Amino acid sequence: MRDAAPAPPYDSGVPVPVLDVPRGEFSIEEPWAIPGACVPVALKRATDGGAPRLATSVAAYYDDDFLTVVFDADDDEIVATYLGHDEPLWQEDVVEIFIAPEGLTPYFEIEVNPLGTTFDARIDSPDGVRATMTTDLAWTCDGLFAALRRDDGKRMQVVIRIPFASLEKHPNAGDEWRANFFRIDRSAANGDDFSAWQPAMKTPPDFHVTAAFGALRFGPDKSS
Repeated sequence: MRDAAPAPPYDSGVPVPVLDVPRGEFSIEEPWAIPGACVPVALKRATDGGAPRLATSVAAYYDDDFLTVVFDADDDEIVATYLGHDEPLWQEDVVEIFIAPEGLTPYFEIEVNPLGTTFDARIDSPDGVRATMTTDLAWTCDGLFAALRRDDGKRMQVVIRIPFASLEKHPNAGDEWRANFFRIDRSAANGDDFSAWQPAMKTPPDFHVTAAFGALRFGPDKSS
């Protein structure tokens, strides 16, 4: 979809929705567990902000080295065939994280499909829209960790750990990084479902609208 290129949306005057990201310890024995201080947020239909057919919640926390994001999703079938890194996972079922450590560009795109296949890219978007963005597939999120599980074929959980070193920036308590979370669910029987934490309200759905990004606010150390 082609959009007219607006002025960069850094000072739009619209309050940016904030998700508080507490500090927490990751457990390899129970990687899908989230700290008690986490408050999960629900994804909304990307085109109009309504309720998607399949509910998805997202929670995030961090430690010294990683941002951890946990997707918890209703699911009724798997549509996924890609097994190679950086294949076009968005053509099938996938969850996605877009995160911008400084301003709104560049931002980093991380995707995981139900087979555990990953996609990562660095996006430069000077105008905040798809029409003028460039995608660097040579960038690799070194140290990326992803794990999945399914319960009775009706629930899918995905945990994604993004090393701060791969983003070349570590957050301090109180910092805010712009970000968004997405899910695509493909279904021949029910139609495709596109959901987002902060929907861009575009038809067809478009996730690469940086003005729609919310913010992650990193919490203080437990000892402070």
